[in-house]
Amino acid sequence: MTAQILSAIFTVIVGVGGCVAYFWGANKLLDVVFPSRGVSGTAAVDNLRRQGMIRPWLFVGPALLIVTVYLIYPVIDTLRLSFMDRTGQNVVGLANYSWAFGDREFRNSIFNNLLWLIVVPAACTFLGLIIAVLTDKIWWGNIAKSLVFMPLAISFVGASVIWKFVYEYRAEGQTQIGILNAVVQYFGGTPQVWISTPFWNNFFLMVILIWIQTGFAMVILSSALRGIPEETIEAAVIDGANPFQIFWKIMVPQIWGTIAVVWTTITILVLKVFDIVLTMTNGQWNSQVLANLMFDWMFRGGGDFGRGAAIAVIIMLAVVPIMVWNIRQANREGGGGH
Repeated sequence: MTAQILSAIFTVIVGVGGCVAYFWGANKLLDVVFPSRGVSGTAAVDNLRRQGMIRPWLFVGPALLIVTVYLIYPVIDTLRLSFMDRTGQNVVGLANYSWAFGDREFRNSIFNNLLWLIVVPAACTFLGLIIAVLTDKIWWGNIAKSLVFMPLAISFVGASVIWKFVYEYRAEGQTQIGILNAVVQYFGGTPQVWISTPFWNNFFLMVILIWIQTGFAMVILSSALRGIPEETIEAAVIDGANPFQIFWKIMVPQIWGTIAVVWTTITILVLKVFDIVLTMTNGQWNSQVLANLMFDWMFRGGGDFGRGAAIAVIIMLAVVPIMVWNIRQANREGGGGH
């Protein structure tokens, strides 16, 4: 543990220090190559103009390089691998895609992902909006927001371990250490193996992601709510509108763009959900999702690069349209689009 902590501290110091050193050194080098002091007026202006043209690229350059190496290249190579056999050496055309849509487990993963897409974004957005509205009306609202936001700082694996103790099962007659079964037993019910119950276990796993992401939705929507002009609400009150009418007919329409951005952001996250399923069920008991299925085919059982890559491409194709729409909507919200 000590070694891991020291390693983490060293990584943070080197990472942050390296970034600071790079930007400081790049600025100094730019000032040396194109000096703006100690030169004539016209030359100084020209050098300042050159600095202004080059400096953004010095700052953006490392990010562009990282994006190219860690995003663009993997996308291209994954697309190539999706047309190859399990070894990634021989071309098999569309065979991997044909297999995917004919495979029962793949179809089950599609069904489960659709369930996640219907439930999780809606629940997170709705709960986040309700909490944002309610906590603005009470004096301890900031404390409540902090508590709701706190799970967002926990990794998906860490959150899954926490919820394992909520769903934990012991045989009937034994002391139930799982919170849910302890409550059920206290009220005279029969303890259940919650996460191994087909179909319903999907919803128990969704609760974990909802618990994590509701804080994100709450913070974004709370900020949007505070941007609503007070005059519109005061006018509605004068016209006799009750709190529910003010909420649904005045507040929600004015922040609808933000609601849509939050919804689609969580939708993209759901399409890539992996850690929770891997930690809780590993895709067993009909709880498999696309990302976990991709991991299984790519890295387990000897690995099948072709099939794993095909599933990855399908996930990417599902995410891209939503992501593009999300970016456009965010631009409209920020006044960057029409």
